[in-house]
Amino acid sequence: MTNSFLLILVTVLATLTWQTDGAKILAVFPTPSYSHFQLGFRIAKELADRGHQVTAISAYPQKTPIKNYKDVSVEELVPFAEELKKSFFGANTFNIHGSLNFVFTMGNLLTEKTFSLKSVQDLLKSDETFDVMILEHFLNDALVGIAHRFKVPVVLIGCTRASNLNNYIFANPAPSSYVPNILATFTSHMNFWERLENFYYNVLNDVMRETVFLSKQREIFKKYIHTDLELDDVLYNVSMMLTTSHVSINDALPHVPSMVEIGGFHVNPPKKLPHDLQTFLDQSSEGVILFSMGSNLKGKDLKPQVRDAFLRSFAKMKQKVLWKFEEELPNAPGNVKVMKWVPQQDVLAHPNVKAFISHGGLLSTIETVYFGVPIIGIPVLADQKTNVANAVQNGYAVSVPLNELSEEKLSWALDEIINNPKYRENVKRRSEIMHDQPLKPIDTAIYWIEHVIRHQGAPHFRNAGLDLMWYQRHMVDAYAFLGFVVVVGSVAFFVVLKKITSLCFTQKPKVTKKKKNK
Repeated sequence: MTNSFLLILVTVLATLTWQTDGAKILAVFPTPSYSHFQLGFRIAKELADRGHQVTAISAYPQKTPIKNYKDVSVEELVPFAEELKKSFFGANTFNIHGSLNFVFTMGNLLTEKTFSLKSVQDLLKSDETFDVMILEHFLNDALVGIAHRFKVPVVLIGCTRASNLNNYIFANPAPSSYVPNILATFTSHMNFWERLENFYYNVLNDVMRETVFLSKQREIFKKYIHTDLELDDVLYNVSMMLTTSHVSINDALPHVPSMVEIGGFHVNPPKKLPHDLQTFLDQSSEGVILFSMGSNLKGKDLKPQVRDAFLRSFAKMKQKVLWKFEEELPNAPGNVKVMKWVPQQDVLAHPNVKAFISHGGLLSTIETVYFGVPIIGIPVLADQKTNVANAVQNGYAVSVPLNELSEEKLSWALDEIINNPKYRENVKRRSEIMHDQPLKPIDTAIYWIEHVIRHQGAPHFRNAGLDLMWYQRHMVDAYAFLGFVVVVGSVAFFVVLKKITSLCFTQKPKVTKKKKNK
């Protein structure tokens, strides 16, 4: 009893120590995708609940006012994004060059459009003041210029793990030998050919990031932020990044002190379900399969033959299926319930949900591990392939690539995931790891944001690697020098050896004396 009281007392005192007086916070999460919005909003709402004054730039303004929370709407971005999403299933066929070009070009377009909106321009021209800016970092590096305009430190919210999409900002080490490119299809445990392929991916990524992405981001920065500084001067001095990752779902990877994992922070306690959905789940004694391809991939955009393969496979099951699908499905079998929107976290928390057919998006993967539900992964683009590959390696998923999907393969995957207990056992173990943390992820996030506010930035976390050129950071100059020394030394050695050999083995010509004539 005494020990429990002391533990509670220490926790309360620690919490009080961490508290920061109400600060003025600018939260920037303009990406017109609801899953991205979830990340920024979860943190912004928590900060507002804790007494901070939050101004939020987002594409999804709140219909009901929230205390301490003010919207700066960029909802004009949503129609552009909805049109772009129609091409997402086609991105499944892109090679690495095509995938990088697709995401970098998309990021440049969205960043330019965000800056150009009247609501953002009005804010930039205003006399508002802030203490810190939080930016959901997703292919929008030039937006750090907003923080420079208001002269405040920046905390980035990474929508992925530490990867080639963000490591460069902090000089975070990511050797190609065991850190897979985020667009790759393999995990950290690579064979020789995969390591070679991964090295190629990373080199191509670095080259295209500089030539396609950052070159344009620098132009956007100079166009909208009036300063003598360059983008690099601001970008490489941001305070921290909080990454949406955790060792329960990602391989253990290197992190410099300015990169902190907070994976799972967006997950909320289960809420009460609508009556009809609650009844559907409760009465499904044989179990329910949840099927959702996330907020960006629309089921209605699936090819008809793929959609029909799903329906035929579902018709053979005794379990029921809850399918997030944006239109009516008149030919759906009797065991399939179609809903245009599904409260995914609350459904995954229901004990009758036996499996989750998912695109392998990061948030969906975190949620399914959090609630202990195994996955059938159908990855399409971006980090989905590596997320599913990790889940397969960790034993709680089977993968069915979209371009290989058929009724037979899907039926096999469903039978395997439902009837083989190892998948549920493995995901339960992963769930226990995710829950076994000293602090809740949202509390960790708030602590570090308030840390940056208290210290007016975090230059103490900035590592010296950011002051080196890429070839210095990777010791290319040292390797080149050593190679030069070896080559010159070898040449000199063989020249000297040849000279010595020549001197030792060359015979002196015989001198014959001529006889004198008498």
